[in-house]
Amino acid sequence: MKTSPLAAFASALLLGAVLALTGASPAQAAQGAAAIDYVALGDSYSSGVGAGNYDAASGDCKRSNRAFPKLWAAANSPSSFAFTACSGARTSDVTAGQLGPLGPGTDLVSLSVGGNDAGFADVMTTCVLNSEATCINRVNEARAYVDGTLPGRLDGVYSAIRAKAPAARVVVLGYPRFYKLGGSCLAGLSENERSAINAAADHLNGAVAKRAADHGYAYADVVPAFTGHEICSGASWLHSVNWLNIGESYHPTAAGQSGGYLPSFAAKA
Repeated sequence: MKTSPLAAFASALLLGAVLALTGASPAQAAQGAAAIDYVALGDSYSSGVGAGNYDAASGDCKRSNRAFPKLWAAANSPSSFAFTACSGARTSDVTAGQLGPLGPGTDLVSLSVGGNDAGFADVMTTCVLNSEATCINRVNEARAYVDGTLPGRLDGVYSAIRAKAPAARVVVLGYPRFYKLGGSCLAGLSENERSAINAAADHLNGAVAKRAADHGYAYADVVPAFTGHEICSGASWLHSVNWLNIGESYHPTAAGQSGGYLPSFAAKA
């Protein structure tokens, strides 16, 4: 039955009154009414290594209840939430073992991956235990991998996500710079080493952002949020070397997840 102009006008007035009382815009009201199916993929920066309070059921994947995907889900109450990010994951691990929850109904996907492919752990181990020249040589090897091999591997992951979740908004997150440069620092590395590691993080982020953009994905840069909270800053949101729990070294703390990764993701979600 066709709605009369008078009835339509009355309905519009009623909707306007409701929105005015709630402070919501029509777009916000529509977004609030939409059900969001969210899947969180990726490596240790997404699983929350370093943040503590791990879900025992996640085993070696070390999925933290303080990781940004869990925090975002708690704040936004998606209709479904699947958390498959895993410590140590490379691009091949994401495609082989994390994409199961994706489907045509998936609305939102978050992903951080690429650092382990580029040899993140080995770079930091080399730099901590060896000479400055050996450290910088290893950093340059990682940069060469980012230029020559990583783009194709990222393409494989991004294409696999789109094939399984064609309608999803995909937010790809980068990595923070580790060090605040200048002044004194007890991090055990020279200024040249810290500078080379920071530049390599920027180089990796540039490659990740470029491939994400080429696939039509949003890129969330976490560097601005972590600026002022690097190692050597005096207010670090990153663990330095932790010999008692080496796996948490160079990973965000709980504050890094809530203050760095969460707002960076939320701004793009």
